[in-house]
Amino acid sequence: MPSLDRDQQDVDIDLAQFFRAVWQRKGTILATTALVGVLAFVGAHAISPTYKSDAMLLIEPREPSFSASGPNASTVEPMPDELNVASQVQLMQSVDLMKQVARDLKLHERAEFDPESSPSALTDFLVLFGLKKNPLELPPEERVLKAFKEKLSVYQVEKSRVIGIEFSSKDPQLAADVPNAIADVYRSLQSGAKLDSNSEAVRWLETEIANLREKVREAEQKVAEYRSQAGLMSLGTDQSFSSKQLSDISTELARVRGERANAEATAENLKAAIKAGKSTDTIDAISRSESVQRLRTAESQVQAQISDLSTTLLDGHPQMKSLRAQLAGLREQIRAEALKVAAGLENQASVARERETQLIAQMNSVKADTARAGEDEVGLKSLEREAAAQRQLLETYLARYREASSRLDKGSSPADARVISRAVPPQEPSFPKVLPMTIVSALATFIISCVIVMLMELFSGRALRPAAGSSAREYERDEEILPEDDEMQAAAAEDLADDVAPAAVLAPARDKPASLLDLPEETDERPIDADALVDGEEDEVMDLEAEDEQDEFSAASVANFLLEQGTRAAFAISPSGDDGSAGTVALARDVAGRGRRVVLIDMTGSAWPSQMMTAWADLPGITDLLTGEAAFADCIHPDRSSTADIIPQGNADIRQAMRGADRLSMIVDALADAYDLVLVECGPAQAEGLARLTRNGKHEIILSAPDPDTGELADIMKAFQDVGYDDLVLMSVRPKAHGPRRHAA
Repeated sequence: MPSLDRDQQDVDIDLAQFFRAVWQRKGTILATTALVGVLAFVGAHAISPTYKSDAMLLIEPREPSFSASGPNASTVEPMPDELNVASQVQLMQSVDLMKQVARDLKLHERAEFDPESSPSALTDFLVLFGLKKNPLELPPEERVLKAFKEKLSVYQVEKSRVIGIEFSSKDPQLAADVPNAIADVYRSLQSGAKLDSNSEAVRWLETEIANLREKVREAEQKVAEYRSQAGLMSLGTDQSFSSKQLSDISTELARVRGERANAEATAENLKAAIKAGKSTDTIDAISRSESVQRLRTAESQVQAQISDLSTTLLDGHPQMKSLRAQLAGLREQIRAEALKVAAGLENQASVARERETQLIAQMNSVKADTARAGEDEVGLKSLEREAAAQRQLLETYLARYREASSRLDKGSSPADARVISRAVPPQEPSFPKVLPMTIVSALATFIISCVIVMLMELFSGRALRPAAGSSAREYERDEEILPEDDEMQAAAAEDLADDVAPAAVLAPARDKPASLLDLPEETDERPIDADALVDGEEDEVMDLEAEDEQDEFSAASVANFLLEQGTRAAFAISPSGDDGSAGTVALARDVAGRGRRVVLIDMTGSAWPSQMMTAWADLPGITDLLTGEAAFADCIHPDRSSTADIIPQGNADIRQAMRGADRLSMIVDALADAYDLVLVECGPAQAEGLARLTRNGKHEIILSAPDPDTGELADIMKAFQDVGYDDLVLMSVRPKAHGPRRHAA
C-alpha cells in the first residue's frame, strides 16, 4: 500500500552518527591506512623503475621550390589531412620499421626485450617433449617484436599534424634512443620511397618521350603532305589563301560600286544645274576643274573692267560692247567646260560599271574555290589537332622528365616530416612514482574504510532518524483540544455498536506537566501488570507515591514495554472517556518520537483522538474504510505534531460501519505488516465487544486511566479475564490543559 511508505520518505540520514561511528573506529581506520601506506611504499621501491621518453614529428610537405620548373613551379601542395596523418601513425608502427630499429640498436642483446634468449628449465622441458616450440628458432628481430610493441606508443596529437613517438624502457638512454631511431628510420624510408618513385618515373618517361617524338614527327609530316596535295597555302594566320583572296575581292568590289554611284550622281546633278541655268560653282567636280577655274578668273576680270569703265563710258561705247562680248564668250566656255565635266563623270561611271562586272565574275570564281578549299581544310584541321595533341603531350612529358631528373639526388627529395622535438634521456622514472602511489593508496584506504563504516551504520539503521515533522501540511500545533460536551459524547456513544459502550464518567482533571514528552522515555521498570490488582495487591499499588506512580504508568514506560515485547498491535480501553484517549495519543506520539512507525485507529464515539491529531475535520477514516466508501490510502493521515499516522473516525454512518466490524482484525493485521506498532483506541468499550474484534487474542490490551480507581479497575479486569485476557497493561497519563479546537474542513 503506497500510503504506508510515507514514513520511509520522512526518514532523515543522521550525518552526525556517521562521524561518530567513524570517530569511534578511528584507531582501526588509521592503522589500516598506515599499513596500506607502508606496504605501498615498500612495494613501489621493490619495483624496477621504468623510464619513458618521446619525440615529436610534424607532418608537412617539404618539396624544395627550386626543383620544380615550368607552369607547375608555382603550384602549392595541399597540407596533409587527418586521414593522411593517421596513416603515417600506422606506418610508424609497421613491423618492417620496428625490425630495422631493433636491428640497428641490437635490442636482441638485451634481456629486457629478449627474455627467451635465456630459457628456463620449464621451457626446456616443454621444448624437449614437443609441448612448446623452441623460441630460439626464430630470428632475434622476431623475438623482440612483442616486447617492442608493448613499450612503443605512437599517437597523433589532438587537432594537429604532430605525431608523438613514446617509448618506455628500464634504460633511460635506450628510452630516448628508440624514438629518435624510429623518427630517423621513418624519414629515411619516406625519402627513399620518393627517390624510388622519381627513378621509376625517369625510366618510364624516357621511353615515352622517345615514342612521342616519333609520333609528333609523323603527325606534322602528314599535315604538310595534305596541305601540299590540297593546295592549301598557309598565310601564317588562321585564314587560307582562298579566304584571303575572297576578302580582298569583296573589298575592291565595294569600293568600285561606291565610285560608280558617286560619279553617276555627280553627273546627273551637274546636267540638271546646267539645264536649269543655275550656278555650278558649288558642285565639287566643277570646283576641282582647272579650265573652269581659269575661265572663272577671266570672267571676274572682265566684269571688273566693265564696272570701272561704266563710270566714264556709256553702254554704247565700243569698248563697253567689246567687254560685254568677251564676258558672254567666257560664260559660254564655262558652260561648255561644265558639260565636258559631266561627260567625264559619265565615262567614269561607265568604267566603274565595267569594273564591277569583272569583280563580280572574279568573286564568283573565288567563292567556288573557297568552298572546295573548306572541304579540304576539314581534313587538314583534323591532322593539325592530332599533331598539336602529340606535341603538347611531348612537352608535358619533357617538363616532368626534367623535374624528376632533378630529384634523383639523395638530398633532393626530403621526407614529408620534420622532427620538432628529439627524445632526451629522462632523469626520473615514469613508474613507479613512490610518493604519489603511497599517498594515493593511503588516501584510498582511508576513504574506503570510512565508506565501509558509514555503510555499516546505514544498513544497521543506526544512522537513520525520523524527519523533524510531516512536510505534507504546515499548521500551528495545538497541544490539546477541548472535548465535546457531554451530550455530544453521549450521542456518539449511542451510535456505536452493542459491543462498544461508555464504562465510566470522565474523572476530575488533575494538574498536568507542560508537555506529554516530559515523561521519561527510558525506565528500568516495566508497566505494572493488571493481574497484580486482581490478586489483591490493589492497596499496595495505590499506596505508591505520586512520582513513582507517574513513572510506572506513564506513556514512556508503556512504550518501553511494548517495544521490548515486540508488540505489533495493541487495543487501548479508556474507561474515563476522552482523557484516557488523550493518553493513547500521547503513547502513539512517544513511540513515533523513538523513530518507530506507528499508526492509531480511532474507534471512539467522540472521535477525540481524531480531533487531537488531525488538522482538519471531516477526513475519511475507519468508518469509510469499513463501509467501502474510501480507499485504504485515503484513510491514513499524518499527525500534525509527530511522525505518527492516524486513521480518524471518518464520515460514514457508524451503525452501518460497525456491521463490518469483523473486518477490523484484518485491517489491523495488514497495518501491522507495514508499521512497527498499531494502536486501536476503542474508548470506553466493553470486554465482550473487544473480544469479538480481536479474534486471535495475540494483541496487548491497554487500560488508559488518568485517575485509576482500584475498585473500578478490578471490575474491568475481571470482565476481561472472563473473555480470555489475563494480562492487561495499565497506563495513567494525566490530561493537560486544553487548547483551541482544530480548524473545520
